[in-house]
Amino acid sequence: MNGLLITGTDTGVGKTVVAAGLARLLREAGYRVGVLKPVETGWEGPPGSWPPDARMLAEGACVDDPPEQVAPCVYAEPLAPLVAARRAGRPVDLDRIEAAWRRLQDRDWVLVETAGGLSVPLTDTLDYAGLAVRWKLPVLVVSRPGLGTLNHTFLTVHYARSRGLPVVGVVLCGYPEQPDVAEQTNPAMIEEMCHVPVLGRVPRRPAITSADEAAAAVAEGLRLEPFLARYEELLHRVMHD
Repeated sequence: MNGLLITGTDTGVGKTVVAAGLARLLREAGYRVGVLKPVETGWEGPPGSWPPDARMLAEGACVDDPPEQVAPCVYAEPLAPLVAARRAGRPVDLDRIEAAWRRLQDRDWVLVETAGGLSVPLTDTLDYAGLAVRWKLPVLVVSRPGLGTLNHTFLTVHYARSRGLPVVGVVLCGYPEQPDVAEQTNPAMIEEMCHVPVLGRVPRRPAITSADEAAAAVAEGLRLEPFLARYEELLHRVMHD
């Protein structure tokens, strides 16, 4: 089973779009894909209903897994998981999350999406980086294309590496049709500073509300073959270090 943690440099940066779109690309290439958002916040629907991020992930992967399999822990307030859990008086259930992870072990690929960035806490002692360490997941970083992204991206990559996590690369989400100077120069500077490839530039759209729209945008900005080649190269390097 090939696994990947998809995280971002900020909230609202496009993690779900990239995760759902990549899931669809893998599915269309013939892989059996599992998707998991361990915690989704900002959803007040009734039990058994679909939180929006989890729905887009499931539709992207073309799976019929139930909502509680894709998003095992859901909270109403749009806050970091630990904060939402404390305010709800209901701790993040790591047993539920682990059970959902184990049920995906027969898939060819499993894509796990964070809520917020890599250092966002799930419990008092576990953040998403710790979860990736536990599950031995390489990291894909989703970044903004514009001014300010160099610092955010470098810090995210640096933190991942400080935890021993291999970084597959960076995907810039929301890349404009007419980029300004910062947006033109940032991809090369990210590669120079972080020593990872920028694997895609997902174009900016007025709104992306469905897995089909996410897949179309990601297919336009990220080619699957270079992504797979980079993933295999990274795993080979890790195994032989």
